[in-house]
Amino acid sequence: MSNREPSYLQLSLPELQERAAIMRERSSPCCLCPWGCLAKRREGEVGHCQAPSRAVVASVHPHFGEEPELVGFFGSGTIFFGHCNLDCIFCQNWELSQENAGREVDPQELSNYMLKLQERNGHNINFVTPTPHLAAIMEALPHAVENGLRVPLVYNCGGYEAADILRLLEGVFDIYMPDFKYADAETARRYSGPTDYPEMAKEALREMHRQVGDLKTHSNGIAYRGLLVRHLVLPENLAGTEEVVRFLAEEISPNTAVNIMRQYYPAYKAMNHPPLNRPLKGKEYGNARKIAADAGLRLLK
Repeated sequence: MSNREPSYLQLSLPELQERAAIMRERSSPCCLCPWGCLAKRREGEVGHCQAPSRAVVASVHPHFGEEPELVGFFGSGTIFFGHCNLDCIFCQNWELSQENAGREVDPQELSNYMLKLQERNGHNINFVTPTPHLAAIMEALPHAVENGLRVPLVYNCGGYEAADILRLLEGVFDIYMPDFKYADAETARRYSGPTDYPEMAKEALREMHRQVGDLKTHSNGIAYRGLLVRHLVLPENLAGTEEVVRFLAEEISPNTAVNIMRQYYPAYKAMNHPPLNRPLKGKEYGNARKIAADAGLRLLK
């Protein structure tokens, strides 16, 4: 088997099914993320993220607004889930993350979505905010594989992940695309909820990189494996770009692929929380990008 084929094809169906069963156990009482809220989701309880037991899908389509390494020629096959384990007051997709937009689907329907995106020539299956729905994703995957799924899976998350859960995903996801939102714990608490975000994000990034390494692309520039980190620059350097970059360059890899993102604007509740109540200044973005460039990281366009 080619080492450029998705790693999940090297796992047997019984192994995938066993991983799904373990993930289902971890989802009720729920410990799928660092909140560890222990909600009995199979009994109808909801925890911090408010997600039910079944996956909640808001939209399914080829996405051309992601990084070029994912979009390629035909788009990234994106499944947007409802609910999120973060409470970002500036979330630009707040209808999905905070207002519970979407429809509950069973594993069979979720697997069909994956196959339909592949049929539309999507270069990957891009799960946006997968963490609350990991049990459903893992239950859907064996059926999708049996019916011909052959493209990489992308774990597109906010960075607030539990390393022990990520270890259960080894050999399933070839591309990890986490945010690294904050370097400072108090800032994370104020604007997104958890007090341990930097600690958990750093541990998660270490585990992700251990599994998949630096970002790798085909000769046409389309990614097939590796870590791609997103860092949204916030007004007045609230994201702590210098420490984020230092950590990536020194403790992950100097070749870490990073998207220094400039598209901040005051969405959701941000207007009530200065300085997040204003757009990002060009100078703020330029400074952040220079910090990353000076560290030698692989800057994506």
